[in-house]
Amino acid sequence: MWCPDLSRHAGPAYCAIADAVGAAVASGRLAPGDRLPPQRDLAYRLGLSLNTVTRGYAEAIRRGYLDGAVGRGTYVRTPPADRPAAEGARAALTRPVAGPIDFANNLPFRGSAADALARTLAGLAADTALGALLDHKPDVALDRHAEAGRRWIATLGLDGSGRRVVLTSGAQHGLLVTLLALTRPGDAILVEELTYPPLLAIARRLGLHVFPVALDGEGVAPAALDELCRTTAARVLCCTPTLQTPTAVTMGAERRRAIADLAERHRLTVVEDDVFGFLPAARPAPLAAYAPDRTVLVASTSKSLAPGLRVGYLHAPERLEAALRSAVALSSWMPPPLMAEVATRWIEDGTAERLNAEQRAEARHRREMARAMLAGGVLAGSPDGFHLWLPLPDPWSPDGFEAAARRLGVEVRGGPRFAVDARARPAAVRLCLSHEIDRERVEIGLRTIARLLDGGYDADAFLV
Repeated sequence: MWCPDLSRHAGPAYCAIADAVGAAVASGRLAPGDRLPPQRDLAYRLGLSLNTVTRGYAEAIRRGYLDGAVGRGTYVRTPPADRPAAEGARAALTRPVAGPIDFANNLPFRGSAADALARTLAGLAADTALGALLDHKPDVALDRHAEAGRRWIATLGLDGSGRRVVLTSGAQHGLLVTLLALTRPGDAILVEELTYPPLLAIARRLGLHVFPVALDGEGVAPAALDELCRTTAARVLCCTPTLQTPTAVTMGAERRRAIADLAERHRLTVVEDDVFGFLPAARPAPLAAYAPDRTVLVASTSKSLAPGLRVGYLHAPERLEAALRSAVALSSWMPPPLMAEVATRWIEDGTAERLNAEQRAEARHRREMARAMLAGGVLAGSPDGFHLWLPLPDPWSPDGFEAAARRLGVEVRGGPRFAVDARARPAAVRLCLSHEIDRERVEIGLRTIARLLDGGYDADAFLV
């Protein structure tokens, strides 16, 4: 009799049951037509209430994995002849539960955000003032949304005195808006030598000259930053002090203070990408706390709560507020108020804190899986994030390792993809552990990576 191991699945127990059914269908452990255990029997085996198991089966039916019929019980659904089971699973879950294991996309774990959204939308439907969110520019609502963003960012230890919050459609839009407000075509900006690739695309589309700043074990190296400030005309630095992309390192307090001092000395405006800032349980205050008049902090709900919740917050000095609002209006007029209302309600009622705690717990669990299974590798970075940086042993090249992993059914991203200088060939790969729904697939992917590192495959066959 099939009985799932729910410890492999996060979130509410009934969702974990549905996730386990989907994983078993995708792996072939449950085949079309297989009958599932009676709900009362499974509840007894799992030590759960009958209501929880009933909800789990109902959720699996809703996702398209199961059917139920009087006299037959609950059984694995036979997919239509023109659509394989894996395709049906993808349509239902939005992320594949079969095919290549995705360690390439740095998106948060699904968690229980869907349930939270259903409750919030039900509340919105009963709100008689809902029409205000469809207005062209609902100033009262926007003020409330900005205040919620200020409260959310305050949990990071950043005082709002003398600062304003400007809403954007996610953090990437926030980066675009900030560079639109701070620069003109032909300006020079400084970025980390390994960085978030869309940032480079934005900078180049805006006609900016990009200079890479060397990194060390804590992120931006102060001596390298000081030298570039002296030798270039750059007046903007873009950096990610917490869980840097792709290296996953986090600056300590002293390093943040040193960078802030350099920003003051050279009249540098810092664009602090703090998109992962809500994940660590303990971290230094944002760089903006050390240089409040010189830093624009970019935060969002997408990495900390749910990837499709495209709400960003620019926490900036008052003197930059008008320019930032003008850039928002130029690029999108305004972020969708309805989406900002969802984020605001989650912040106000504690849902945001709960969902973020789920993300944090799952990130730590999967990082521990990686630490245990990749014992032969050196994992760089904090244990708190979704991604890790894996230096490669000889004779692996990053391109070769990426190709080898892909051929074995695991997608990763080689170090050169993040390099500002196209000639740089950092001998490492980034692994993102949160995109996969099922922990079992994460385990299979990590086992494949471990075999590549341990010489279980011939590197010469993949060298590029």
